[in-house]
Amino acid sequence: MSIDTPLHKRAHHKQARYDRLFQRLDGLCEGESDTITLMATIACELNLAFERFHWVGFYRNMGDRTLKVGPYQGGHGCLEIPFDHGVCGKCAREQTLQNVPDVAHLPFHIACSSTTRSELVVPVTDNQGHLLAVLDIDSDLPDAFDEVDERNLARIASYFSRVSRS
Repeated sequence: MSIDTPLHKRAHHKQARYDRLFQRLDGLCEGESDTITLMATIACELNLAFERFHWVGFYRNMGDRTLKVGPYQGGHGCLEIPFDHGVCGKCAREQTLQNVPDVAHLPFHIACSSTTRSELVVPVTDNQGHLLAVLDIDSDLPDAFDEVDERNLARIASYFSRVSRS
């Protein structure tokens, strides 16, 4: 594949948008260690940066193998998700990024919105590796997320590296 292919240009354009996003987040989040403040700021900025994201938010680890909705942008999310249910639960349980190109083909998907077609969920940990939350991003488009999204959205966890659970 030539470096000038349309696919390469789209990836380059998307990476440039992420680079601008991280410049804004670096300025907004500098010195902040409150998890709710970080989550609210990040959810807002991600929602503004990409029109293909129709729901962006965090589900917070409550410590009892349960996630509760945290700061988010978009329609209502599920209020509570057990670790043994859905894509968010799988991400929390395994602490691995989950990229689902078509949620209709996933029997354990929880449909908080009937319009969601694809989903990307990223574990968010503190500076000691404890799960704080999962970052959940939904799209009405099938196969909305690629390696550029995975790499950059996994970087979001770095904003929580200075946070320590008491």
